[in-house]
Amino acid sequence: MEALRQDDPRRFGRFTALARFHEGASAVRYVARDTASGEVALITAARPELAAVPAYRRRFQAEARTAERLAGGWVAPPLDTGEEPETPADGPEPLWTAAGYVPALPLAEAIGIAGPLDERALRILGAGIAEILSRVHAAGAVLQGLAPGTVLLASDGPRLTAFGPLGAAASAEARPGGQLSVRLGYLTPEQIEGKEVSAASDLFVLGLLLAYAATGTTPFTEGPAEEAARRIAGDEPELDAVPEALRELITDCLAKDPAARPTAGTVAAELALEGAAGLARGGWLPERLAAAVADQEARVLALEAPEETPETPEKAPAPVSAGAPEPVEDTAAPEPADGTAAPRSEDARPEDARPVDAAPVAAPASPAETSVAPAPAGSPATAGPVDARPVDARPVDAPAPREPAAPAAAGNGDIGEDRGTTRFLNTGPRPPQSDRPTTQLSLPHELVAPPGATAAPMAQPIPPALPVAPVAPQQPGPTYGGPAPYPAAALPAGPAGSGGAGGGPMVSLPLPPAPAPVPDPAASRRTLLTIAAAAVGGLIVGGGSVAALGSGDTAVATDDKPAPKPRRTLPGQPPEPRWIYPHPASESSPLTTAVWRDRLLVVTSESQASAVDLRTGKRLWQRADGAKGQAALAAGADLVFLASPSEFLWLSPKNGRVVHRVRYTDAFADLPGLAVGPLAGNSGPVIWFTGSHTVTVKAPKPKKGKKKGKDKEVVQAHFFAYDIVQRKELWRAPVPAGRAPGTPAYRVVVDRSADVLVRQDAASLTAAEVKAAKGKGSIRSFDQKTGKLLWTKQYAAASPEAATGGDEDGTLYAAVGKDLQAFETDTTKPLWRVEGSDGSVFGTPLVAGPLIHTTERSQLVGAVERESGRLVWRRSTEVPGTGNAPSLTLSGSGKTLIATDAVQVTAFSAADGERLWKFQDIGSADPKGATVSASYRALAAGETVVVQRDRAFYAFPVA
Repeated sequence: MEALRQDDPRRFGRFTALARFHEGASAVRYVARDTASGEVALITAARPELAAVPAYRRRFQAEARTAERLAGGWVAPPLDTGEEPETPADGPEPLWTAAGYVPALPLAEAIGIAGPLDERALRILGAGIAEILSRVHAAGAVLQGLAPGTVLLASDGPRLTAFGPLGAAASAEARPGGQLSVRLGYLTPEQIEGKEVSAASDLFVLGLLLAYAATGTTPFTEGPAEEAARRIAGDEPELDAVPEALRELITDCLAKDPAARPTAGTVAAELALEGAAGLARGGWLPERLAAAVADQEARVLALEAPEETPETPEKAPAPVSAGAPEPVEDTAAPEPADGTAAPRSEDARPEDARPVDAAPVAAPASPAETSVAPAPAGSPATAGPVDARPVDARPVDAPAPREPAAPAAAGNGDIGEDRGTTRFLNTGPRPPQSDRPTTQLSLPHELVAPPGATAAPMAQPIPPALPVAPVAPQQPGPTYGGPAPYPAAALPAGPAGSGGAGGGPMVSLPLPPAPAPVPDPAASRRTLLTIAAAAVGGLIVGGGSVAALGSGDTAVATDDKPAPKPRRTLPGQPPEPRWIYPHPASESSPLTTAVWRDRLLVVTSESQASAVDLRTGKRLWQRADGAKGQAALAAGADLVFLASPSEFLWLSPKNGRVVHRVRYTDAFADLPGLAVGPLAGNSGPVIWFTGSHTVTVKAPKPKKGKKKGKDKEVVQAHFFAYDIVQRKELWRAPVPAGRAPGTPAYRVVVDRSADVLVRQDAASLTAAEVKAAKGKGSIRSFDQKTGKLLWTKQYAAASPEAATGGDEDGTLYAAVGKDLQAFETDTTKPLWRVEGSDGSVFGTPLVAGPLIHTTERSQLVGAVERESGRLVWRRSTEVPGTGNAPSLTLSGSGKTLIATDAVQVTAFSAADGERLWKFQDIGSADPKGATVSASYRALAAGETVVVQRDRAFYAFPVA
């Protein structure tokens, strides 16, 4: 950070600039303060010469919108945005955005201060960035904003500051004819091959960042610079110095085949199941980095607004290293100040990367060597926290030209320090520059021009390379804090482009006015570009359709057909969702969800009921009458049944119109004030539920000479059977009232031909019932035709809370202690027992043909034979710790078993227990508070399983 320069703006709307924070290729960031509230903010202001280019303005504003949509968690919330003027004034209008200031260090600087991060810090860093990527990819978009300078380390976790190619650009240049050339500071194998980027491209760069953070260097550094492209495309990464526990995951991220890379969600789950925020609680930065962050915050808060001067005074000379020229005013005809080569003009870029200890070199000898634009842009050795970008490789004492008001900055946009100004925030030593000749990757990824566009020629020929000032040689051994974890490289010579002869595919083309979503070749499914979905529950997917996030385009779902067969997935990697549905943030959270005839997903909330098309994920209708309704059921072939707090509703599946309505006061007129409890279960058209109402019991006539007692208010409860097709009550049976307010909660254990077996939830038992049970739970049997209570039985030592299940063949299964036991239902005779894990208990079993699928609090899921209890298989979900036993759902075909809990979704092969994949919805984790807490739910619908976590719904294809 440094003091403001004379030509820097002093005001940005309601903010007063205090100091320069960082200078990038396309924008400058300032520390500023709100004049009214005193709030400190970071202003990102576009370079004036670039702001004049319409394509740049559109992209800048689009990336600002992306930041706004991703705000929260690891993305600082935006505070303000410079508005587009109605009438353009003379010269380009300022283009800026303001975000909340968070004390943090760029990753590259942090590595320079304290060296590589330890395993725990790496997990938090990687999980935090993966959580952001998962939210971006959930919208079918690609971030392209990762770089060592765009990833910051704050005291509570990582932060991301770039949300597209402009934010992470190694260079950005305005060309004649309104063209804009943007070069990225990283390269992926698919980009080398000329293919489109996808969500998997972000994962490759994440792998590079993690390898860099773990080692202080890049996994693709060895070998000549001109062969870097070949090494990235063909060589295996060198990860020996990466902690062993993380090596396999980073290797997967760096896979050459994009389809073989894990999704962002898989990476987040592997690194920190509890979420980055959860793992970072209690601190995560090494002591030196924590002190540097605290010092930065103190210095920033102490900044005062500089006095504005009407004239520009001459700058006092400052000590500079040998060979470093003074800033020059006229970039068209620079004059050497001390006998050294003058800095080149901004639009004439050096075209070769140099190690910091290199001696002065001549101009490149071949066209291939000039085909790359390495973006020399370092900072003096005593600089404070400077955003070190992937292609930042200028020698420590290299010339640092001033920013002119002309063409775009060369290289990564860093134009050096204004030596005549005072510097702030020296939080630590300048990261030592790496002496390896392949520290940074300078291969650009040019944004594609519209068809027929012609690349503009360079404004000036490439001048000879500047001599490099000698520096003290570094000691052998690993170097940390190098400018980037990417190797330098030169593309093979090819047809001449705008970058010069032999430029090959490295041509500078104009930025498309409004990039359209780019479909991934692996899938042509409809892309949902509603960022609200990701903000509520960021999806963990890979591939799918990909769009330039925040490009300004409006995404319209035009494909109503089911998704094609998903691409090949890796073990542990979930398939691509057929669709993603975000429940609107403007509405209350879902209360119940249910699948209606494999056609609709019906969601109820406090305000309404709504239906989503199971083929497309589109909302079809919403109906306020269904507010607070219970799970929807099928009432015949053409009606949706809902039980609301006051009435039964039958809705049209096409538009949600109320076809029939039966109020409880009418259907149960003899039970005034009936309160209907939760549905106990259903079978075909029959539903079972409990209800209660209050009656007044008059006091008995007193004996002679005695005072009459008071009348009593007594709760009476009933168990009902109701036909939702015929819309009539079948029977009711009086049952004991439950805990206040009095309605007992029943659950149907098994529906047999002659009777229906139910158990009461322990939470609704009265204190007297709990005492009388003596720690044992009871099962009640009601006659199917009359509702008569047939019997009440207890099974061994199964407690009132014990999970139970049953089948039509007369067997009941119950958790007894740590074991699962089978009993003859009618006699309570024990049949067999499956031993459980020590300290664990079984959850509710799932009967499936000849097998019973089991679940335990120890996160073990399995299958046993119904007849004998022989264990067929048992596998772990690999969720750490113990919680509730996972809930089980079987796919429509019966081939896939889905286990859901509060942490993740795990899919198993039902036949043999092979673990197929895992899924985590990161959601919008709050670094200052709890991470996502809602549990997952799964609903089977044909060849789809709908996974829900709070407001987010994902439709996964399953066998």
